[in-house]
Amino acid sequence: MFKEVKKFEYITIAEAREIMERIAKERQEKAELLFETRRALRHLRNFSKMSAEKAKKLVEELKKLPQVDRDDLAVKIADLMPRVADEVRIIYSKERNLTNEEIEQILEVVNKYRE
Repeated sequence: MFKEVKKFEYITIAEAREIMERIAKERQEKAELLFETRRALRHLRNFSKMSAEKAKKLVEELKKLPQVDRDDLAVKIADLMPRVADEVRIIYSKERNLTNEEIEQILEVVNKYRE
């Protein structure tokens, strides 16, 4: 049996954690969670850096910047929460070179959401 992708959307690790916790709660009521489910949930909890709501707001604010012109870049930045310019450069290493001013704009937005 094959499944068809009806809708595709980039989501942050924080949003994935929220979805996975809801699924895990529903499944726990019926039976014990599978190893893979427990492992995925633990990974999401370990690497999620903020609430899903804050992550969505951060992605939306990042997408307003002209240098963050794609959803996947905004989500990647929100997931990694870069602290220094070199971390931003690594995210963009295959895309294009950013000016120092563009990098600073990204870091300013990210720092507003840092917990």
